[in-house]
Formats: sequence, structure tokens, C-alpha cells
Amino acid sequence: MIPTKRLLLLVALGIPLAALFGQLGQADLFFWGYNLLLLATAVTTYYLAPSGKSLRLSRKMDAVLSVRAANRIELRLRNDGLERLEGQIRDEPPPLFKASRKEFDLSLGPGAEKEISYILTPNERGADYFRGAYVRLKCPLGLVWRQQKVPAAQPVRVYPNILALREFDLLKQRGRLNEVGIRKSRARGLGMEFESLRDYGEGDDYRKVDWKASARRGKLVVREYEQEKNQTVIVIVDVGRHMMAEVNGVRKLDRALDACLMLLHAAALEGDLVGLMVYSDRVSRYIPPRKGRAQIGVILNAIHDLIAEPVESDPVKAMAFLATRYKRRSLLVIFSDLDGPDGASAFAAGLGPVSRRHLAVVARVADPKLLTSYDQTITDSVALFERTAADFLIADRRKASSVLTAAGLHSLEADPDQLAAALVNFYFVVKDKALL
Repeated sequence: MIPTKRLLLLVALGIPLAALFGQLGQADLFFWGYNLLLLATAVTTYYLAPSGKSLRLSRKMDAVLSVRAANRIELRLRNDGLERLEGQIRDEPPPLFKASRKEFDLSLGPGAEKEISYILTPNERGADYFRGAYVRLKCPLGLVWRQQKVPAAQPVRVYPNILALREFDLLKQRGRLNEVGIRKSRARGLGMEFESLRDYGEGDDYRKVDWKASARRGKLVVREYEQEKNQTVIVIVDVGRHMMAEVNGVRKLDRALDACLMLLHAAALEGDLVGLMVYSDRVSRYIPPRKGRAQIGVILNAIHDLIAEPVESDPVKAMAFLATRYKRRSLLVIFSDLDGPDGASAFAAGLGPVSRRHLAVVARVADPKLLTSYDQTITDSVALFERTAADFLIADRRKASSVLTAAGLHSLEADPDQLAAALVNFYFVVKDKALL
């Protein structure tokens, strides 16, 4: 039984009335009589109100939610009773999730149904559950609410941003990938499978000229090749201490997983094999490359609960593990965070044997705050210190990139919101130029 503002107002009104009756020497009698009458009335109306046990609630949402994304939650309410339900209902999502709203007005006649919705934004990956829901029903005279818990507990799993994959598919179908920073070439690749002949056009690669066909036709003719499929993309995720760092309040590991998912999805759509390896001081997970969109689901289940560990990663052991299990030339996309030339040198030495067989790119999450601190106007000693520190850090990261490039590795560093697009663009360039 929850008191309403009306009941509290009536209780407060009894104070000046008691003072008035005090002038007649009847203050105690009035005080107890008045408040007991209010209490009796409130209790009586409480039991006259519907219990709320006839209310049924179910949630409609995605099988898994996307972290740091707006997930739509739909509540379906049904009144199985014979009395009208008037009041409020409150859903109870996991406590650390951000909900656009939780409380809604309720008005359901006997046998009636209603749908309401709100937006839920999880902040962390992993498993949690909805605590259920609570309904507060109006009682006659409006003195109290009758509260009832609705048994609607429900587990929920939070994965990397799956909603971004749907946006990717939609934009790809409409030919508008450039809206998310992805520039997919319309030209055919330089694959090995011949498709057709066509007239030479300005900007065509001279290597595609078919000289015999050109001689027969008396004009330049070029060969068209289909992009090769069934190539291999293996994502390698470092979950060591470097990936515990945060950028704008989000761990670099989480940013890497979002980009990893987008890249693998794009590769699967292109007909390539995709695989995964996760390592720190040891290899903790390995999924051999396979073809098909079902493989993305397997990888999702493997990465949704990854946590960065406070240990030093061992890339040498990880690459030795991969070398014994997969020898076909592949595109290796390694998510790590090398913030200096020394760490980059050790990393490059570990990848040396693997980079000679495979095409490897090291993807790193940049911190936009470094450039902000570097570009700020110096007004005091604090600003000077921040700019100097940013200068040193930026220089170290550039040196690390140079070390990786000198070792024959590709280096890609992008802001958190641009990393996925940058990687997908790199992948399309590899496909277009037949670098595998």
C-alpha cells in the first residue's frame, strides 16, 4: 500500500484542524479520530481495488542486445481479469542499462491488450537480466496505490554492436555505404578467373589489356576478371593489458570488437572464409576459418564476453600457434595497442615468420583527446604540460607505426568511430588489387 499525495495532503490538513479543536480542549480526540478514519478509509479502498494479478506482461526485443546502441524494447500488456486496471507500470531492466523511460500510464479494460515501447542502451557486454515489472493501481477515492509485482524476469545477453551490421546491409543494398565512410570500388578486381572482354577505357590498368584480342579488333580491349572468393580473413584480438585502456570512457577492447565484427561481416558477404584467434599470454580461443554467415554467429558467441586481462601479451606464442594450424595465405587483422617503438619492435619480431606467408595489418584505436590536447591554446602551465605530454605520446605512436611498416606489416590507426569503416575499406582495397 503506497500513499498518494492526496492522502498526505489530508493528513497535513488535520494539523490546523487539530489546533482549532485544541481551542475547545478536544485536540487529542480529534487527532486520533481523524487519522484513524483516514487510515480505515485507505485500507478499505486498498482492498476494494483490483489486485493486479490478472495483468500479463511480455517483452519483444532482439535475441541479443547491442552494446552502446539504442535497442528497442516493446512491452505487451494484457488484462486477463474482469476489472479495469488504471494506474502506472514500471519495467525493471538491468540497473546499469540506460533506459529512455521506465514508467508508463496504464489503462486496460477487461480482456484488453496494449503495447508500449522504450529505448534501452547497455553500457557493457555480457549477461544480465530484467528484474521484472511493478504495477501501481489506483484505488477508490485516490488515497493509496495498490502495488503488485508482475512476474516478468528475463535473461538478456549483450553483444558487440550487431545493429551496425543491419545498417551496413541496408546501406549496401541501396549502394550508400559511403554514408558510413566505406568506399567500395565498382571496378572488377584483378582476380584470376576470367569473366569477359570489353573496350579499353580511360584509367584502365594496362595489365588488363588483351593484346591478341586488341590486334584482331583493331582497338584496345581489356579483360575483366571476377574478384576471387574463398579467400581467408583471420581476426586476431589481443586481450592483454594494453587493451584495458579507455577512450572516451570505453575500453579499447570494446572498440576493437565492434570493428572486428563489421569487418568479418563484410568478408562473409563477399564469400570469403573468416576465422578468429584471441590471445594474451596464451591463446585462449581459436575458431578455424569457415565460409558462410553462420560463422559470424559462432564468432559472436566467442567474443561477446571477452575481458582484457592485466597480463603482458605474447604475440610470438600466438603466431606460432596460428602457424601450426593454418598455412593458407590469409589476411591477418591484428587488434592490439602499441604505443611506442620498443613494443612495436618486439611485436614485429614476433610476427616476422607469419608476415612472410600472410598479409598482416595491425589495427589500433586512436585517442582523439591526444590531438585535442596537442592543438589546444597554451594559457597556463597545465595546458603546457598537457600539450607536451600529447606531443610525446603522438610521436611514440608514429614511431611505432614506422617500425611496423619497416617490418613489412601494414599499420592502421583510426578514431574509435572510424576504425570499422577504415578496416572495411582496407579489406576492399586488398580484394580489388588481388593482394591475397
